[in-house]
Amino acid sequence: MKILGIIPARYESSRFPGKPLADIAGKSMIQRVYEQSSKVQAFTKVLVATDHKKIYEHVLAFGGNVVITSPAHPTGTDRCYEALHKEDKYYEFVINIQGDEPFISPAQIELLLSVLNPAVELATLVKKIDREEELNDPNEAKVVINKNMEGIYFSRSPIPYQKDTPKSEWIHKHVCYKHIGIYAYRSDVLDSITKLTVSALEKAESLEQLRWIENGYAIKVAITNIDSMSIDTPEDIEKAVRLFT
Repeated sequence: MKILGIIPARYESSRFPGKPLADIAGKSMIQRVYEQSSKVQAFTKVLVATDHKKIYEHVLAFGGNVVITSPAHPTGTDRCYEALHKEDKYYEFVINIQGDEPFISPAQIELLLSVLNPAVELATLVKKIDREEELNDPNEAKVVINKNMEGIYFSRSPIPYQKDTPKSEWIHKHVCYKHIGIYAYRSDVLDSITKLTVSALEKAESLEQLRWIENGYAIKVAITNIDSMSIDTPEDIEKAVRLFT
């Protein structure tokens, strides 16, 4: 199976402009993501998809594969679609790897790849929520899973709602999951979902995966025990270095 790992790397960020180039203990964030992703032997190729010349030249300088994409893409999914179609090879699956997780574990990526087969349209990871703060944090998307290990709803609110149980006990009475933001797309499905119009649920929650669910696509889920940490502000860099070095 030919699998393309794509790391979308947008230069502009309201809270952290130029974030992919930020230095983290001697290496840029995008180089760290690239090197971690390249440890996954199942990848046919790893590719950075960026909208900026500085990132493009930096990736070339450390020996990485990179392609320039439009600055107009609203999501990493759209950027992955353009990058895929600039390739001269056919890939059965594309993996969208978050460009702001410099210490992503190759084991997480490999777990996601383990659920892929020709029948899978889309796939992602979830992790059990261990802390009440996570359950109530609107920046953490929560997921409800069906018996077929598919995500049937994603929300910024705690889900499911547990009637007759005090909110302080929700985390102890029901296993709740949060979304880990890495996606696998079957190539033909990636082509289709980028042509869908923004849906009502997506607008309400600001979560693009709801557009796919509303249009009947199935999102396969694997449960990881490894947490992820994204870099959203310059202050997050110091925290990340302390945690992972």
